[in-house]
Amino acid sequence: MKAMLSKEVGGPETLVLEELPTPEPKKGQVRVRVHAAGLNFPDTLIIRDMYQMKPPRPFAPGGEIAGEVEALGEGVTEVAVGDRVLALTGFGGFATHVLANAKQVIKIPDAMPYEEAACLILTYGTSHHALKDRAAIQPGESLLILGAAGGVGAAAIELGKAAGARVIAAVSSEEKAQFCRDLGADETLIYPRELDRDGQKEFSSQIKKLSGGEGVDVVYDAVGGNYAEPAVRALAWKGRYLVVGFPAGIPKIPLNLTLLKGCQIVGVFWGASTLREPQGHAENMSDLFRMYADGQIKPRISARFPLENAAEALELMQDRKVLGKVVVTVD
Repeated sequence: MKAMLSKEVGGPETLVLEELPTPEPKKGQVRVRVHAAGLNFPDTLIIRDMYQMKPPRPFAPGGEIAGEVEALGEGVTEVAVGDRVLALTGFGGFATHVLANAKQVIKIPDAMPYEEAACLILTYGTSHHALKDRAAIQPGESLLILGAAGGVGAAAIELGKAAGARVIAAVSSEEKAQFCRDLGADETLIYPRELDRDGQKEFSSQIKKLSGGEGVDVVYDAVGGNYAEPAVRALAWKGRYLVVGFPAGIPKIPLNLTLLKGCQIVGVFWGASTLREPQGHAENMSDLFRMYADGQIKPRISARFPLENAAEALELMQDRKVLGKVVVTVD
């Protein structure tokens, strides 16, 4: 097998393509012949030892893959050799083969391309869990999405519209704003890449204006940093602020705002929820496959890179230049 390996702490430029022995699955595992791996922001962190998961080196990044089951470990009954599947692996996906826990492997419809399957579970799973389980979003409510042109943000636009919400997509450029409008966003808002105190006040004012003056019911924050506080200030009474990610830094929120607005700050840890609430996760995946079949959701893949060029894909991700999803394809 071949794998794009992280052998030292560093950025995408430190990755090297090497040949390794093809692994044999152990009890409860399956070996998947990878056809596509979806990129996510944690892939840029894990190679720098900045993610909560720190696998021993050498390892390949890539926590979301799709491919064909090639071999089964002892006791595996969930899938069979030859099944088309997607899987959450945590890491190891930038490779021709990967081992996965059989319980983390999900069969995919025959009509779903591998590239789209590799972009489904983490972004749509996160956003569906956030909006359905954590925010309990309702038809007619307003939804502000920060970082709306990224993977989870783009998924949140589609899922928000499917839930009947009025979606305001906040992004950093007109190109990204147009991308969000094409996805179905009702309104778009362009924020500056650097936000000082005056800029925060203006940002909050713009959000309230787009929401009709009362503020938004739900904020989906996949950005963090200085964008978080003005978004909380723009919440409506009993609004819900969803903590999804921090590429702009971990924010500090004045807690008096939660009292004044009767609002909630709600953590979204989708990965943990899949393990702690497996029945709910299964139901959510059924929802996503149904919405995919009905045409309500569809991963937007803006760039594809072969395995040997995976470092270029990660550079695009770390520089926050991604629209929708980026995929590493594996021949």
